[in-house]
This record gives sequence, C-alpha cells and structure tokens, in this order.
Amino acid sequence: MAPLGAIVQRESGRDTIERARARASLIPSLLVEAQRVANTVFSGWHGRRKRGVGENFWQFRPYTPGENMSRIDWRRSARDESHIYVQDKEWQATHTVWLWVDESPSMLFKSDAATVAKQSRALVLAFAMAELLAKSGERVGWLGLTRPILSRNAAEKLAEALILGKPQTEFPKAPDLGQHSDLIIISDFLDPVEQVSGQLESLFKRGTRGHVVQMVDPVEEVFPYKGRVEFSDPETGEKFTAGNAEMLKAQYEAEIAARSEAIRQTTNKLGWSFTRHHTDRLASEALVQLHTHLGERAL
Repeated sequence: MAPLGAIVQRESGRDTIERARARASLIPSLLVEAQRVANTVFSGWHGRRKRGVGENFWQFRPYTPGENMSRIDWRRSARDESHIYVQDKEWQATHTVWLWVDESPSMLFKSDAATVAKQSRALVLAFAMAELLAKSGERVGWLGLTRPILSRNAAEKLAEALILGKPQTEFPKAPDLGQHSDLIIISDFLDPVEQVSGQLESLFKRGTRGHVVQMVDPVEEVFPYKGRVEFSDPETGEKFTAGNAEMLKAQYEAEIAARSEAIRQTTNKLGWSFTRHHTDRLASEALVQLHTHLGERAL
C-alpha cells in the first residue's frame, strides 16, 4: 500500500540509478543534520552499560548473602564498618547495534504538511543514533551493507558506505544477527501486514532484540483529499481515480489505524519496542524515544 496522493510511476533500472545519485548527493547534508540532532540529546545519554562479566570496573555495591565471596573487595570494605562491598564489572559480551532503513519508493513521499520526506527523516534518525552509540563505545553496523564498526566516527563511515551502495528496498537476509545484537528497523511498513509480521518474527527467532520505528507522513493518517483525485502506488505504478475522495476518508483512516495497531501488537508479542514518528515532528523526539527503548533492553 502506498501513500495516497503520491503520483509515481513504476521505477525502472534507470530510475533506480537516478534515485541513488540523488540520495548520494543528499547524504552529506543529512549527516550534518543528524550530528546536530544527536548533540541536542547527548547530554541526557548515559550509555547502556549493565552488570556482568568483564574487566572494566563499574561500581561498588553492598555484598548480598549467597554471592561468591571471591568478588568481595576487602580494601573497600575495610573503610566501612557497616557494610561489605563487592565490585561490579561492566558487561562486555560482544554486542552490536544494527541499523536498517527502508528505501522503497513510498519512503520518498512528502506532503505539504510535512517538513521532510520519510526517507530523509529516517536516514537522519539512523545517523543520529549511530552518532550516539559510537560516543558510548558501542559497535554499529548497517545491515546488509557494512560490518560492525567500533569508531567515534562510525556515523560518517556508515554514510560513506550508503553513498556507494544502492538504495535498499528489500530487507536483507541478515546472516550476522545474533543474541548479542540489537536491530533498529526504520520504515513506513506499507507492505501487507502479514508480510511485515512474518519478517519481524523470523528475526525474533534468532534471538535479536528489535526496535521498530514507523515513519508516517501526516496526510497518511488524516486523508485530507476531496473531490476527484488520482492516486498512484509508487511501488507498482498502479493508479486509482476517486470521483469523490472524501467518501473514502472513514474507511481509509480505519484501515491505516488498524495496520499500525497490528504492527504494534506484533512487536509487543515479540518483546520488541515500537516507535511511531510523524515527519512534521522534530527528529530529536524520535531519537529520545528510541534511546529510551534501547536503554530499557540493556537492563
């Protein structure tokens, strides 16, 4: 299903090349915007450390009866007559946060009510997330495009890889996903609900923790069209002409709401997070929500 009101023909091979070139020219400015957005929320970013097996000291805390006594820090305990303390180490299992942005033609849609196209906002959000994760010392990868990157400038390296790569319109097979991975998927999720749910469930079976972000243009919910309107599916080029578009409003709004709710229910069932972001809102709002969800799953 495509955004109503978008008139786009079926994408040919030449169209794909032209779209890739246009996207490549935009990525540098999108990266700059992403870094600005990331900096606005960085002061509230506390990393995603958790207690576990490792070498780096994290904190002292009171000893709990039944714990392994070899973990007691006797030097620290000697300074406090009322408590015995143990050292907690920072969790250091191999971990990667994978990013993936849907670049299907429907993601190019931008109405007059939105500030940016869905794809542009999705890329800004992904780059901003990579910027924050890199500052926290986490490995970041772009699914189907790069290997995990552990670097302060990971966002820039991901942007460079995207400039050289083709737009990703189909979800990659993702052989590198595992139990120590988080996956952030950003899309408008306009494919059939059964197909979307099946893809998410197959990823869940690998033990991956998922975070789904649905991009929504404002008019995709409120259906502002009236009179005779020609609609076109950007994925297939198929057209539909409505002689009295307002007659479709109630049915359309009910179906689009049911679609989002079905995806939300799927993520809830899997224990994944779900964020719904409108492109007339600030990118920082979605970034904060996504950061919160990632932090919840690190505890």
